[in-house]
Amino acid sequence: MPDRTLLLRWATDTWRSFEAMTDSDTGLPTDSIAASLDPGTRSGYTSPTNIGGLLWCTVAARDLGLLATEEARDRLARLLTTLAGMEVHDESGMFFNWYDDRTGALLQQMPDSGHRIQQFLSSVDNGWLAAGLMVVAAAEPRLAAAAHTVLDRMHFGVFHDADAGPEGPGGRLTGGFWVDDPGQPTRRAGFVPGHSEVLHTLHHYDLLDSEPRIASYVGIAHGQIPPEHYAALDAPVRHYRGRDVVPTFGGSMFEALMPTIFVPEAQWAPATWGVNEARTVALQREYGLEDKAYGYWGFSPSACPGEGYTVFGVPPIAWLPDGYPSERDGEVVVTPHAAAMALMVEPEAAADNLTRIERDLGTYGPGGFLDAVDTRTGRNAGRHLSLDQAMVLGALANVLADDCLRRHFCMPQVEATLRPVIEARRMPIS
Repeated sequence: MPDRTLLLRWATDTWRSFEAMTDSDTGLPTDSIAASLDPGTRSGYTSPTNIGGLLWCTVAARDLGLLATEEARDRLARLLTTLAGMEVHDESGMFFNWYDDRTGALLQQMPDSGHRIQQFLSSVDNGWLAAGLMVVAAAEPRLAAAAHTVLDRMHFGVFHDADAGPEGPGGRLTGGFWVDDPGQPTRRAGFVPGHSEVLHTLHHYDLLDSEPRIASYVGIAHGQIPPEHYAALDAPVRHYRGRDVVPTFGGSMFEALMPTIFVPEAQWAPATWGVNEARTVALQREYGLEDKAYGYWGFSPSACPGEGYTVFGVPPIAWLPDGYPSERDGEVVVTPHAAAMALMVEPEAAADNLTRIERDLGTYGPGGFLDAVDTRTGRNAGRHLSLDQAMVLGALANVLADDCLRRHFCMPQVEATLRPVIEARRMPIS
């Protein structure tokens, strides 16, 4: 186990970034903020994933002793009140992609670019919001009713296309849907009896080892998606450095490990998920330190050094033929949130990596780790992303507080539903 004082310092500073990112009136988090934590650098918009992240991080901060119980309850109550009044898709209860973090109003154009928003409802983003609501409902009984007011109207069957994928009852989740014509090809369908048809993406999520499985878990746990869906997801194999691994789409840590902040897949299925999780982290580490000799490791989508946002990964363990790159425009970009999640798998190696990223690359500020850094020049992203900070603090909370977020999410009734499904799932690795 790494030094607890070190991990707690990282957690304390990461929570400080959330305090700076949270609007005092609505309780909503902003999407990003500068390293200085200057409130004038708040992005002015938020998403369902950001909101879910703040929900579970507020509980994490309480469980770590960073936030008094009453203050945590007040913050959560304010946020839940705002959520209950926000505009959603009426029939499914799903949230749109972008809202004003200062008012909770649905945004019609992005504040930073002025671009008009095509109102989209994402299966993955709503999955993360539901995960946060489930954590709060279990962790704070006085707020369970308020959390369920929002959660119980969300029906994940709206994303489940039973006719997609191989023959059989499994089906696939779509990427999401639009209510109005987005000006691109769509499929008009209604997957929940009694619901109106909406305009779904043409693509589906096929892979087992990918972040959309959080939406699958939530839907299965609530009886809205059949367990056969999980059993039928694709589990291809990649062979790298002498080991088989079930890949993610782009070879990133986010895809592989973010769902494990809530669901102890490796504990419930050590011969499948346990093996694959350990190999994924080991191969990320070996790719960065041995194959490429970067000196650091942890590759995942993040803010870019300078500006923008893009994907990073380890191509040899990606399903995508070329994978997500680890180098872009001459820069080698590591992402601290990827290394932080690895604390749940390889705590000593991950803590050493993060220590060196902080010490050698200067990728740290009053709000904790900055979002990304070029290992060759030390140029960093100069800001914190709410999503990525939520992964950092979520992983630290599990390591420091006895898997607290997993325990809150996997209440007995959820475990009774999900665990047999996860235990029964086979993977072609040995």
